[in-house]
Amino acid sequence: MPTQKIVPAYATTSSYPRATLKFVPELVYFEPDALDYPKGKQIMDWVTAQGIEYQMTTSHNRITNLPGETDVEKYRIAKRTLVVGVRKTLHFDQSKPSAEYAIPIGTGCIGHCHYCYLQTTLGAKPYIRVYVNTDDVWNAAKRYIEERKPEVTRFEASCTSDPLSLEHITGSLSDLIERMGQEEFGRLRFVTKYHHVEPLLHLNHNRRTDVRFSVNADYVIHQFEPGTSRFEERIEAAGKVARAGYPLGFIIAPIYWYEGWEDGYTTLIKRLAQSLPEEAKWDLTFELIQHRFTKTAKSVIEKRYPKSKLEMKEEERKYKWGRWGQGKYVYPDEKAGVLKSFISEQIYEHFPTSRILYFT
Repeated sequence: MPTQKIVPAYATTSSYPRATLKFVPELVYFEPDALDYPKGKQIMDWVTAQGIEYQMTTSHNRITNLPGETDVEKYRIAKRTLVVGVRKTLHFDQSKPSAEYAIPIGTGCIGHCHYCYLQTTLGAKPYIRVYVNTDDVWNAAKRYIEERKPEVTRFEASCTSDPLSLEHITGSLSDLIERMGQEEFGRLRFVTKYHHVEPLLHLNHNRRTDVRFSVNADYVIHQFEPGTSRFEERIEAAGKVARAGYPLGFIIAPIYWYEGWEDGYTTLIKRLAQSLPEEAKWDLTFELIQHRFTKTAKSVIEKRYPKSKLEMKEEERKYKWGRWGQGKYVYPDEKAGVLKSFISEQIYEHFPTSRILYFT
């Protein structure tokens, strides 16, 4: 069965880094109803053309027969499994501070970022889900837009997935971008760690979609972000979307305190300034998110990535209450303040016309 493997960000061929390949799942599940939709049929055609094994399932929320001898092995196989289904819940979650609402076109991520909050929010369902009833999802978004007019309503497309990593399979992100391009009172936002932006470059977006790339210090990318595009690939892609007229931004997350972090984040900002084309620099946005974890996340991460160097010492953190009575461990106020002020100064030095939207 022919498959492609995602290449770790730091893999090389001779002295030249390999290109990070597009995701090709090893196993695909379809809900029977998904094949009643044009997008479901489109994905089935792609799966069969790739020669990928597929099975039918009664629900995209319940995949119980994944192969694997150990929990770690089952988890890694799940991350290579695509599930194609119909989205039943059309009530959108809030997505503060990024946007008003999260718009659901997929759930689950192909990357293996050790720190990711999806480790807990997806729990026992780490497989990748995509939804074929995108007309229903869009109609729900339209209702939210109408309810809030004349205020602008922003939708975040990457709360529970990295939609660009699946765009060559689904086309769902392109659909959303073009539809939102016609909405005076709607905006779309998404963030990615991947560089495969070519399908987006010729769309009629009308500057109503913000494209953001997640970036970090070399240490964080190399230690904690296997299975994602290299920094250089992300920045090259950022230049492409800027030239295509999209509003461009960067999320620095998680901002991580490690030995030498000052040099690491200084180098990051300098590399951005040196690598981006001039047209990409004039109206950049930055979103800054410090590293955080929950007790549940810590337990899951230690099981799934037992050799990870990710520091999660509760006694060295501040406990911060979140929504719905759930708490997380963040850096103490003094450390958080130092991180915020240092990185902000670096950003404004190299990008004086940029905006920092928030630090959290």
